[in-house]
Amino acid sequence: MPPLPSNSNSVSENVNQIGFNVLQIDCTSEIERICSFIQKSLVSVLKRRGIIIALSGGIDSSVTAALCARAIGCERVKGLFMPERHTSEDTFRLAKLFSSHLGMELIDHDITEILSATGCYNRQNEAIRQLIPQYQPNYPFKIALPENTSTIGYQIFSLIVKDNNNNVYRKRMTHDSYLNLVAATNFKQRVRKMLEYYYADKFNFAVAGSPNRLEYDQGFFVKSGDGSADLKPIAHLYKIQVYELAKSLGIPEEIRNRTPTTDTYPLEQTQEEFYFALPYQKMDLCLFAKNNNMHPESVCEATGLTPLQARKIFIDIDTKRKTTRYQHLGALKIEKITQID
Repeated sequence: MPPLPSNSNSVSENVNQIGFNVLQIDCTSEIERICSFIQKSLVSVLKRRGIIIALSGGIDSSVTAALCARAIGCERVKGLFMPERHTSEDTFRLAKLFSSHLGMELIDHDITEILSATGCYNRQNEAIRQLIPQYQPNYPFKIALPENTSTIGYQIFSLIVKDNNNNVYRKRMTHDSYLNLVAATNFKQRVRKMLEYYYADKFNFAVAGSPNRLEYDQGFFVKSGDGSADLKPIAHLYKIQVYELAKSLGIPEEIRNRTPTTDTYPLEQTQEEFYFALPYQKMDLCLFAKNNNMHPESVCEATGLTPLQARKIFIDIDTKRKTTRYQHLGALKIEKITQID
């Protein structure tokens, strides 16, 4: 980690400040561009009849599904909802709301039994009891980053458990306890992807993924899980831009107003708690500045970050890119095998 400048608490007068307006897009032309990409990908490259997409009731999957439906017709797009024991009650309601709004078929396939058979829940319970022995399987839990932004750049997670009397236990996780819990939890994303491809094979469809640019760039996905797809139509868009498209596409307001969550653990959890150091709006602007070789101080005015915090965010962006590069890689080979490689 490069050293932080000693004068980093004052914004240089020579640094131009940028605002969120730099992320504004022409929604009409962008929708046309993405729809054209979907059409050409499906016909010329993937050679599939339609698209299957997992729906979470969130903004990204809803926008991706709406774009696919606009590109090829809603009759050739199928939504797949895959709840499990820890899925929020709101998730199915919003997924159903969206599919009805779009006029798209929604396949409901509960994966709780599959996850139980893999040992997902038992492995999660064992990992939690390593830190909180009094934990019981019916207690909701989550893992979270520190709330204090002064700790940005130091990814030390805490395990949070709430018992039946609303007593909250918070324990700093060791590296091993973190890996154990995450490894068990990743069964969820991988089982879901297995089923997405089952239905894709069944209907001769392609699988659409719905990561936005922030998630894709920063490795916020599970390898061979939600990181796998045949096409990712919004991976080039910052999350702010996804919300802009959502409004233009007429996504229901309740979905557009929903706070982005992971919906992975039974305790409610925002994405910044679990992975990103800041709300997506601020992270988007920081990532944009980083991608355009701007100084960290250029985002301070719009985000309210101190120069020190902004510099730590920029360092954290690079750190995540390095540590999650493995997730982007395909299988390594000694040499190129065919012209397809």
